[in-house]
Amino acid sequence: MTDSLRAEMPRMLEEHKAIHAAVEKLHLAAQAAHATKYERLAEQLSLHAQTEEQVLYPAALLVGDILRSRSQGN
Repeated sequence: MTDSLRAEMPRMLEEHKAIHAAVEKLHLAAQAAHATKYERLAEQLSLHAQTEEQVLYPAALLVGDILRSRSQGN
């Protein structure tokens, strides 16, 4: 499982770059339209992607590595 996540990580991070760009466009458009509801949405989407990249993905890889190590008797 960890191997497939590790293999897919570059593709996922590239997708996040596209998401970040789209979210930034949404944020700018929402600001221009004084649409605070959509500004907050853009901020939440950005935070969600950032949390995945900085916390969830690395944690999943670490847990997978620990489980693999334990299953191999290390």
